[in-house]
Amino acid sequence: MSSRPLVVVTDFIAEPLEREREILGDAAEVVALNAVHEDELTSVADRAMALLVYHGISLTERSLSQLKQCRLIVRCGVGIDNVDCEAARRFGIDVANVPDYGTEEVADSTMALTLSLTRGSHLLNVQLQRSPDPWSYQLAAPLQRLRNKVFAIVGLGRIGLATALRAKAHGFDVRFYDPYQPQGIDKAAGITRCDSLEELVREAFVLSLHCPLTPETELCIDEALLRKMPQGGFLVNTARGGLVDPRLVLQFLENEHLAGAALDVLPVEPPETDDPVIAAWRNPEHPAYSRLIINPHSAFYCEQGLDDMRTKGARNCLRVLRGEAPVNVVNR
Repeated sequence: MSSRPLVVVTDFIAEPLEREREILGDAAEVVALNAVHEDELTSVADRAMALLVYHGISLTERSLSQLKQCRLIVRCGVGIDNVDCEAARRFGIDVANVPDYGTEEVADSTMALTLSLTRGSHLLNVQLQRSPDPWSYQLAAPLQRLRNKVFAIVGLGRIGLATALRAKAHGFDVRFYDPYQPQGIDKAAGITRCDSLEELVREAFVLSLHCPLTPETELCIDEALLRKMPQGGFLVNTARGGLVDPRLVLQFLENEHLAGAALDVLPVEPPETDDPVIAAWRNPEHPAYSRLIINPHSAFYCEQGLDDMRTKGARNCLRVLRGEAPVNVVNR
C-alpha cells in the first residue's frame, strides 16, 4: 500500500488517468472507482484525502461520515446537488465545483436545441424519415420569425449569461429571472430583468433553464407556470432534470400548449426502461416523437471542456495537498 495521500476519482472517468496523474505527480496516489453507488466508497474511505466526483454518484451524510481523512471533495462540474454540502461541512470537508469548464458548450448546445425546435429542423427531419411525401416545408408550418420573440432565461449565472448573449445575436428579446443577481446586470448585458417567474413566462416563446437544482428550484417549472406561457412556445432544459417533471412536459406536448421541448437532462439518468416519457419519445405515433428532443446529459461535452473539468479538479486537489486553500468552495 502506498504511503502517499490518496485521491479518488469516484465515477464517470475510468482508467487511464493520465491527466490526473500528470498534474498530481508524486504528491498523491490516484485511483478510479467507477462507482455507481456511494457504498462503493467503503474500500477507500479510511485513506482518501480528496475525491473527484462527477454526476454519476450521490454522496450523502452516510458515506461522508466514513471519510476520516478527506479534506476536499471536488464536484467536477457546476451542479452540486449530488453532494450533501452541509453534511460535508459538519465533517470538516470543503466541497468545491468547477464552474467554468463548459460555459460555452452548454450555451452553444442550448442555442442548437432552440434553433432545431423553433426553425423546424428537428420536426422536418423526423417527418421526412417517416415518409418523403410531401417533400415540403409545409410539414413544419406554421413557423414564426425569431426576431423580437421573447427568449426567457431562468438563472443568469455564467451559462445563463452566455446563452443570453447568443440569443441576443439571433435577434431574440432576451429576458431573465434571477433574484440573486445584482441590480444592473441587465443594463450591462442589454437584456430585461423580470421580477418573478410568472412575469418571465407571460410572453415567453422559448423558456430556457439555467439554474442549479436546490430545494428552492426543485420543480419550479410547474403546471401552473407552464399554463401562463403563450400556446405554441418551446421549453429547453440543459441545467438539471429536477427543475421540471418530464411527464408534465409530455402532457403539454400532447395538449399542444408546447410546440416542442428539448431535455438534455432528466431526473433519473439513465432513465428507467418503463419511463412513459421515453416510451412516448420512441413511439412514431406520439407527438413527442417529432417534437421532443432528448439528449444524454451531453450539453457540456467537448474534448476541451472534458479536459478542463479533469485538469481544474485535479489542480484543486493539488492545492490542498500542498497546504494551500482550495478555490471555488461552495459550502462555507
